[in-house]
Parts: sequence; C-alpha cells; structure tokens
Amino acid sequence: MLNKIIHDALMIWVTIEPIGTVVLFAALTSGLSPTERRKTATRAIIYSAIVLLSAILVGQIILTAMHIQLISLQIAGGIILFLFGLQMIFGQTATAFSQSEAGHDMAVFPLAIPSIVGPESIMVVILLIDNYLYSITTQAITAGVMLSVLAVTYVLMLLAEHLLRLIGKNGAAILERIMGIILATLSVDLIVDAFVSIAQWTLPKP
Repeated sequence: MLNKIIHDALMIWVTIEPIGTVVLFAALTSGLSPTERRKTATRAIIYSAIVLLSAILVGQIILTAMHIQLISLQIAGGIILFLFGLQMIFGQTATAFSQSEAGHDMAVFPLAIPSIVGPESIMVVILLIDNYLYSITTQAITAGVMLSVLAVTYVLMLLAEHLLRLIGKNGAAILERIMGIILATLSVDLIVDAFVSIAQWTLPKP
C-alpha cells in the first residue's frame, strides 16, 4: 500500500506540476491585491478538484460505455505523458498558457485548466483508480492523495512570490526539468506494464 501511495503521489504531482503552476500564477496575478490573489487561487483549486473528482467517479464508466479498455488508455496515456515530460524537460510548459483570455476568469483558464488539470492529469487519475484492480478503500486513498497534492499546490500558489524570490526563475526551471525526467520515466513504466499484461494474456501458458 505504501508503495502505491508513493507511486500515485509522484504520478499526480508531476502531471499537476505545482511548480509550473506557481510560476504561471505569479505572472498572471502580479497586479492583484493579496485578497484577490487568494480568492483566485481558491477558485482555481476548487475547479480543479471538481474536474479531477468527476474523472475519478465517472471516467472509467465512460470508457466502458465507449468500449475502450483501460489498458488502451494506459498505453495512449503513457505516450502522451512521455511527450508531456519532454515538454517539461525542454521548458515548453510554463509559457504555453502565459495569458488569460479577455473576459474570462483566470482561475478557470489558464490556471485550473489546463495548468493544474490537463489531459495528462485526468488520464492519470483514471488509470490510478482502476475499478477492476483496487478496492473502494484503495481508491479513496488515491483520491485523498490527489486532494493532498491539490492542497499543496494551493499553499504554493499563496506563497508564489516568496518561493520565486527564494529559488528564482532558474531554480524553478531546474525543478520543472527534474519533474519532467521523472514523468518520462514513469510514463515508460506505464507502457511497459501494459505490454507485459498483454503478453501475459496472449501467450500460451506453459
């Protein structure tokens, strides 16, 4: 159980990517008062939690209704996560959504979606909560891990200015690239596990 918690925490952390969110949040809210910044961060986390919890509750049901096997999502998700990891390594994620749309709440776009909750994080929470593999208790623990990562992201957003002064933009860039390497490694592991499972299903047993 401890190994799964650590694995789930790493997968969720690197796909939500709190450091990149902190950099984006600091840039978008630089002209706001502390109260407005806190309200924006709160709304962004609430929206993100709603989307991810919805994915946890109905994601696999929708896939089943569409006759999509979870292992297919695991392979596709692994490939997408690997590409996302490469983007992090080469520093292309922090500036991808550096401006909010005029007339729209920046807490929704680009903070909640796609900075905190992107396709990669939605796929990860669906994969980590497999109704066929894990009990309700295990799924609840994974959901709790996800909410914990969001809570940490919220705290980091509130401390964005102080953190950036402490580590600097170069430090943030280094951390993002380290997370990218970890994500790329975990995504390859997802793909390998999927093909091992397929081989076990298809190869004749001795």
